Amino acid sequence: MKAIRVHENGGPEVLRHEEIDIPQPGPGQVRIRISAAGVNFIDIYHRTGLYPLTLPYVPGQEAAGIVDQAGEGVTELKEGDRVAYAPSIGAYAQYSIVPAKSVVVVPEGVPDETAAAVMLQGMTAHYLSHSTFPLEKGQRCLIHAAAGGVGRLLVQMAKHRGAVVYGTVGSQEKAQAVRALGADEVILYKEVDFASEVARLTKGSGVDVVYDSVGQSTLEGSLKSLRPRGLLVSFGQSSGPIDSLDPRRLAVGGSLFLTRPTLHHYIATREELSWRSEDLFRWISNGELRVAIDSRFPLEQAADAHKRIESRKSSGKILLIP
Repeated sequence: MKAIRVHENGGPEVLRHEEIDIPQPGPGQVRIRISAAGVNFIDIYHRTGLYPLTLPYVPGQEAAGIVDQAGEGVTELKEGDRVAYAPSIGAYAQYSIVPAKSVVVVPEGVPDETAAAVMLQGMTAHYLSHSTFPLEKGQRCLIHAAAGGVGRLLVQMAKHRGAVVYGTVGSQEKAQAVRALGADEVILYKEVDFASEVARLTKGSGVDVVYDSVGQSTLEGSLKSLRPRGLLVSFGQSSGPIDSLDPRRLAVGGSLFLTRPTLHHYIATREELSWRSEDLFRWISNGELRVAIDSRFPLEQAADAHKRIESRKSSGKILLIP
Protein backbone atom coordinates (compact mmCIF):
# COMPACT_ATOMS: atom_id res chain seq x y z
CA MET A 1 0.00 0.00 0.00
CA LYS A 2 0.96 3.66 -0.27
CA ALA A 3 1.56 5.64 2.90
CA ILE A 4 3.23 8.79 4.13
CA ARG A 5 6.10 8.11 6.54
CA VAL A 6 8.26 10.35 8.69
CA HIS A 7 11.84 9.14 9.22
CA GLU A 8 13.20 12.31 10.85
CA ASN A 9 11.64 15.38 12.41
CA GLY A 10 11.55 18.59 10.42
CA GLY A 11 9.57 20.60 7.88
CA PRO A 12 6.94 19.40 5.40
CA GLU A 13 9.70 17.92 3.22
CA VAL A 14 10.16 15.03 5.70
CA LEU A 15 6.75 13.63 4.69
CA ARG A 16 7.75 10.79 2.34
CA HIS A 17 5.31 9.00 0.05
CA GLU A 18 6.35 5.33 0.22
CA GLU A 19 5.16 1.82 -0.47
CA ILE A 20 4.95 -0.41 2.59
CA ASP A 21 3.34 -3.72 3.50
CA ILE A 22 -0.38 -3.75 4.24
CA PRO A 23 -0.64 -4.17 8.04
CA GLN A 24 -2.54 -7.01 9.69
CA PRO A 25 -5.02 -6.41 12.53
CA GLY A 26 -4.29 -7.99 15.89
CA PRO A 27 -6.73 -8.89 18.66
CA GLY A 28 -9.18 -6.09 19.32
CA GLN A 29 -8.18 -4.22 16.16
CA VAL A 30 -9.69 -3.56 12.75
CA ARG A 31 -8.09 -2.70 9.44
CA ILE A 32 -9.74 0.22 7.67
CA ARG A 33 -9.50 1.02 3.98
CA ILE A 34 -9.27 4.79 4.19
CA SER A 35 -11.32 7.05 1.94
CA ALA A 36 -10.44 10.37 3.60
CA ALA A 37 -8.01 11.42 6.33
CA GLY A 38 -8.05 14.66 8.27
CA VAL A 39 -5.09 17.02 8.59
CA ASN A 40 -4.68 18.65 12.00
CA PHE A 41 -2.21 20.83 13.85
CA ILE A 42 -1.28 17.90 16.07
CA ASP A 43 0.16 16.30 12.90
CA ILE A 44 2.48 19.31 12.63
CA TYR A 45 3.52 18.96 16.28
CA HIS A 46 4.33 15.28 15.67
CA ARG A 47 6.25 16.02 12.46
CA THR A 48 8.42 18.71 14.04
CA GLY A 49 9.08 16.66 17.16
CA LEU A 50 7.28 19.05 19.52
CA TYR A 51 5.16 16.03 20.44
CA PRO A 52 7.72 13.28 19.75
CA LEU A 53 6.81 9.88 18.31
CA THR A 54 9.01 6.85 17.70
CA LEU A 55 10.52 7.09 14.21
CA PRO A 56 9.65 6.10 11.55
CA TYR A 57 5.90 6.46 11.75
CA VAL A 58 2.83 7.06 9.59
CA PRO A 59 1.20 10.37 10.68
CA GLY A 60 -2.47 11.26 10.91
CA GLN A 61 -4.95 10.97 13.77
CA GLU A 62 -8.35 10.62 12.11
CA ALA A 63 -9.98 9.11 9.05
CA ALA A 64 -13.11 7.58 7.61
CA GLY A 65 -13.46 4.51 5.44
CA ILE A 66 -14.56 0.88 5.29
CA VAL A 67 -13.72 -1.96 7.67
CA ASP A 68 -11.54 -4.22 5.56
CA GLN A 69 -10.75 -6.88 8.17
CA ALA A 70 -11.55 -7.42 11.84
CA GLY A 71 -9.09 -8.93 14.29
CA GLU A 72 -9.71 -11.62 16.88
CA GLY A 73 -12.30 -10.74 19.49
CA VAL A 74 -13.90 -7.89 17.57
CA THR A 75 -17.66 -8.38 17.60
CA GLU A 76 -19.09 -4.84 17.37
CA LEU A 77 -17.69 -4.19 13.87
CA LYS A 78 -17.68 -6.29 10.72
CA GLU A 79 -16.20 -6.21 7.26
CA GLY A 80 -17.96 -3.65 5.08
CA ASP A 81 -19.03 -1.31 7.88
CA ARG A 82 -18.61 2.36 7.04
CA VAL A 83 -16.70 3.87 9.93
CA ALA A 84 -14.64 6.78 11.26
CA TYR A 85 -12.18 7.16 14.09
CA ALA A 86 -9.98 9.50 16.15
CA PRO A 87 -7.47 9.74 17.65
CA SER A 88 -5.27 6.88 16.44
CA ILE A 89 -1.96 7.34 14.65
CA GLY A 90 -1.49 6.12 11.06
CA ALA A 91 -4.22 7.79 8.98
CA TYR A 92 -2.00 9.07 6.14
CA ALA A 93 -2.23 5.78 4.27
CA GLN A 94 -4.45 3.59 2.14
CA TYR A 95 -5.03 1.25 5.09
CA SER A 96 -4.78 1.78 8.83
CA ILE A 97 -4.92 -0.47 11.89
CA VAL A 98 -7.12 0.99 14.62
CA PRO A 99 -8.31 -0.27 18.03
CA ALA A 100 -11.94 -1.25 17.59
CA LYS A 101 -12.81 0.71 20.75
CA SER A 102 -11.83 3.94 18.93
CA VAL A 103 -14.03 3.30 15.87
CA VAL A 104 -17.62 4.42 15.37
CA VAL A 105 -20.08 3.48 12.63
CA VAL A 106 -21.01 6.37 10.34
CA PRO A 107 -24.76 6.64 9.70
CA GLU A 108 -26.36 7.05 6.31
CA GLY A 109 -26.60 10.68 5.33
CA VAL A 110 -23.12 11.58 6.58
CA PRO A 111 -20.55 11.42 3.74
CA ASP A 112 -17.13 9.90 4.38
CA GLU A 113 -15.34 13.21 3.89
CA THR A 114 -17.62 14.93 6.39
CA ALA A 115 -17.13 12.14 8.92
CA ALA A 116 -13.35 12.36 8.53
CA ALA A 117 -13.54 16.13 8.92
CA VAL A 118 -15.34 16.15 12.27
CA MET A 119 -13.95 13.27 14.27
CA LEU A 120 -11.02 15.05 15.91
CA GLN A 121 -12.02 18.70 15.52
CA GLY A 122 -15.73 18.07 16.05
CA MET A 123 -15.28 16.03 19.21
CA THR A 124 -12.79 18.66 20.41
CA ALA A 125 -15.37 21.41 19.92
CA HIS A 126 -17.90 19.19 21.69
CA TYR A 127 -15.84 18.58 24.82
CA LEU A 128 -14.78 22.23 24.98
CA SER A 129 -18.35 23.54 24.90
CA HIS A 130 -20.06 20.68 26.74
CA SER A 131 -17.52 19.51 29.32
CA THR A 132 -14.40 21.63 29.87
CA PHE A 133 -16.55 24.75 30.26
CA PRO A 134 -20.19 23.70 29.77
CA LEU A 135 -21.61 26.86 28.27
CA GLU A 136 -24.95 28.12 29.52
CA LYS A 137 -27.41 30.58 28.03
CA GLY A 138 -26.15 34.14 28.21
CA GLN A 139 -22.56 33.32 29.08
CA ARG A 140 -19.89 35.03 27.01
CA CYS A 141 -17.05 33.22 25.26
CA LEU A 142 -14.10 34.30 23.14
CA ILE A 143 -13.05 31.85 20.43
CA HIS A 144 -9.68 32.37 18.78
CA ALA A 145 -9.14 31.20 15.18
CA ALA A 146 -12.92 31.18 14.82
CA ALA A 147 -12.74 30.45 11.08
CA GLY A 148 -10.49 27.41 11.51
CA GLY A 149 -11.51 23.78 11.67
CA VAL A 150 -12.32 23.65 15.40
CA GLY A 151 -13.35 27.30 15.52
CA ARG A 152 -16.17 27.01 12.99
CA LEU A 153 -17.66 24.04 14.81
CA LEU A 154 -17.18 25.58 18.24
CA VAL A 155 -18.95 28.79 17.21
CA GLN A 156 -21.98 26.78 16.14
CA MET A 157 -22.05 24.63 19.28
CA ALA A 158 -21.63 27.65 21.54
CA LYS A 159 -24.58 29.39 19.86
CA HIS A 160 -26.62 26.20 20.08
CA ARG A 161 -26.09 26.33 23.86
CA GLY A 162 -27.22 29.95 23.99
CA ALA A 163 -23.87 31.63 24.56
CA VAL A 164 -22.78 35.07 23.37
CA VAL A 165 -19.90 34.40 20.98
CA TYR A 166 -16.96 36.66 20.16
CA GLY A 167 -14.55 35.28 17.56
CA THR A 168 -11.14 36.41 16.34
CA VAL A 169 -10.16 36.04 12.67
CA GLY A 170 -7.45 37.33 10.35
CA SER A 171 -9.41 38.65 7.36
CA GLN A 172 -12.70 40.19 6.28
CA GLU A 173 -13.52 37.06 4.27
CA LYS A 174 -13.14 34.89 7.36
CA ALA A 175 -15.14 37.40 9.39
CA GLN A 176 -18.08 37.08 7.01
CA ALA A 177 -17.95 33.29 7.25
CA VAL A 178 -17.92 33.34 11.06
CA ARG A 179 -20.79 35.82 11.24
CA ALA A 180 -22.78 33.53 8.97
CA LEU A 181 -22.28 30.76 11.54
CA GLY A 182 -23.91 32.89 14.21
CA ALA A 183 -21.08 34.71 16.00
CA ASP A 184 -22.33 37.84 17.77
CA GLU A 185 -19.13 39.83 17.23
CA VAL A 186 -16.07 39.14 15.07
CA ILE A 187 -12.73 40.77 15.86
CA LEU A 188 -10.07 41.28 13.18
CA TYR A 189 -7.01 40.70 15.34
CA LYS A 190 -4.61 42.16 12.75
CA GLU A 191 -6.44 45.49 12.81
CA VAL A 192 -7.29 45.93 16.50
CA ASP A 193 -6.04 44.67 19.85
CA PHE A 194 -8.49 41.89 20.59
CA ALA A 195 -8.29 42.26 24.39
CA SER A 196 -9.14 45.95 24.15
CA GLU A 197 -12.02 45.13 21.81
CA VAL A 198 -13.37 42.50 24.21
CA ALA A 199 -13.20 45.06 27.02
CA ARG A 200 -15.17 47.51 24.88
CA LEU A 201 -17.78 44.95 23.86
CA THR A 202 -18.30 43.72 27.44
CA LYS A 203 -18.10 47.23 29.00
CA GLY A 204 -15.02 46.13 30.90
CA SER A 205 -16.48 43.04 32.54
CA GLY A 206 -14.75 40.42 30.35
CA VAL A 207 -15.84 37.01 29.09
CA ASP A 208 -16.56 33.87 31.09
CA VAL A 209 -14.23 31.68 29.04
CA VAL A 210 -11.60 31.97 26.33
CA TYR A 211 -11.07 29.00 24.00
CA ASP A 212 -7.51 29.49 22.77
CA SER A 213 -5.88 27.26 20.15
CA VAL A 214 -3.26 29.85 19.17
CA GLY A 215 -1.04 29.76 22.23
CA GLN A 216 2.04 31.92 22.56
CA SER A 217 0.93 35.08 20.76
CA THR A 218 -2.52 35.26 22.38
CA LEU A 219 -1.79 34.20 25.98
CA GLU A 220 -1.55 37.63 27.58
CA GLY A 221 -4.50 39.05 25.65
CA SER A 222 -6.62 36.00 26.50
CA LEU A 223 -5.94 36.45 30.21
CA LYS A 224 -6.81 40.15 29.95
CA SER A 225 -10.12 39.27 28.26
CA LEU A 226 -11.43 37.18 31.16
CA ARG A 227 -13.78 38.25 33.92
CA PRO A 228 -12.63 37.59 37.50
CA ARG A 229 -12.58 33.81 38.12
CA GLY A 230 -12.91 33.22 34.36
CA LEU A 231 -11.36 30.22 32.60
CA LEU A 232 -8.69 30.18 29.90
CA VAL A 233 -8.90 26.92 27.94
CA SER A 234 -5.56 26.54 26.14
CA PHE A 235 -6.02 23.66 23.70
CA GLY A 236 -3.51 24.41 20.95
CA GLN A 237 -0.40 26.34 20.01
CA SER A 238 -0.47 27.28 16.35
CA SER A 239 1.67 30.36 17.07
CA GLY A 240 4.15 28.43 19.23
CA PRO A 241 4.16 26.77 22.66
CA ILE A 242 3.65 28.64 25.93
CA ASP A 243 7.00 28.15 27.64
CA SER A 244 6.14 29.45 31.09
CA LEU A 245 3.50 31.26 33.10
CA ASP A 246 3.92 32.66 36.59
CA PRO A 247 0.88 31.48 38.60
CA ARG A 248 0.76 34.91 40.22
CA ARG A 249 -0.43 36.24 36.85
CA LEU A 250 -3.67 34.33 37.41
CA ALA A 251 -4.15 35.99 40.79
CA VAL A 252 -3.49 39.47 39.43
CA GLY A 253 -6.00 38.88 36.64
CA GLY A 254 -8.78 38.10 39.12
CA SER A 255 -8.23 34.58 40.51
CA LEU A 256 -8.32 33.18 37.00
CA PHE A 257 -8.34 29.52 36.01
CA LEU A 258 -6.19 27.88 33.32
CA THR A 259 -6.59 24.39 31.86
CA ARG A 260 -4.82 22.48 29.07
CA PRO A 261 -7.21 19.70 27.97
CA THR A 262 -6.73 17.01 25.32
CA LEU A 263 -9.33 14.98 23.46
CA HIS A 264 -7.93 11.67 24.72
CA HIS A 265 -9.09 12.38 28.27
CA TYR A 266 -12.57 13.39 27.10
CA ILE A 267 -13.27 10.18 25.16
CA ALA A 268 -11.62 7.89 27.70
CA THR A 269 -14.71 5.67 27.83
CA ARG A 270 -16.79 4.16 25.07
CA GLU A 271 -19.79 6.00 26.48
CA GLU A 272 -18.14 9.40 26.03
CA LEU A 273 -16.91 8.56 22.53
CA SER A 274 -20.43 7.48 21.54
CA TRP A 275 -22.05 10.54 23.11
CA ARG A 276 -19.83 13.01 21.30
CA SER A 277 -19.73 11.29 17.90
CA GLU A 278 -23.46 10.54 17.87
CA ASP A 279 -24.26 14.17 18.69
CA LEU A 280 -22.06 15.28 15.79
CA PHE A 281 -23.56 12.87 13.28
CA ARG A 282 -27.12 13.72 14.36
CA TRP A 283 -26.52 17.47 14.05
CA ILE A 284 -24.94 17.01 10.62
CA SER A 285 -27.81 14.82 9.42
CA ASN A 286 -30.36 17.35 10.70
CA GLY A 287 -28.59 20.29 9.13
CA GLU A 288 -27.85 21.82 12.55
CA LEU A 289 -24.06 21.65 12.14
CA ARG A 290 -22.36 22.93 9.02
CA VAL A 291 -18.99 21.41 8.16
CA ALA A 292 -16.69 23.34 5.81
CA ILE A 293 -14.05 21.57 3.72
CA ASP A 294 -11.22 24.00 2.96
CA SER A 295 -9.26 21.79 0.56
CA ARG A 296 -8.51 18.24 -0.54
CA PHE A 297 -5.05 16.93 -1.41
CA PRO A 298 -4.01 13.57 -2.87
CA LEU A 299 -2.08 11.48 -0.35
CA GLU A 300 1.23 12.09 -2.14
CA GLN A 301 0.76 15.86 -1.64
CA ALA A 302 0.72 15.63 2.16
CA ALA A 303 3.55 18.18 2.35
CA ASP A 304 1.38 20.73 0.52
CA ALA A 305 -1.48 20.01 2.92
CA HIS A 306 0.83 20.74 5.85
CA LYS A 307 1.99 23.97 4.25
CA ARG A 308 -1.65 24.96 3.83
CA ILE A 309 -2.56 24.44 7.48
CA GLU A 310 0.66 26.06 8.71
CA SER A 311 -0.05 29.16 6.60
CA ARG A 312 -3.09 29.82 8.83
CA LYS A 313 -4.92 30.86 5.66
CA SER A 314 -7.22 27.83 5.62
CA SER A 315 -10.86 28.16 6.54
CA GLY A 316 -12.37 24.83 7.44
CA LYS A 317 -11.03 21.29 7.14
CA ILE A 318 -8.08 20.06 5.10
CA LEU A 319 -8.33 16.45 3.89
CA LEU A 320 -5.99 13.90 2.35
CA ILE A 321 -7.56 11.51 -0.17
CA PRO A 322 -5.62 8.23 -0.66
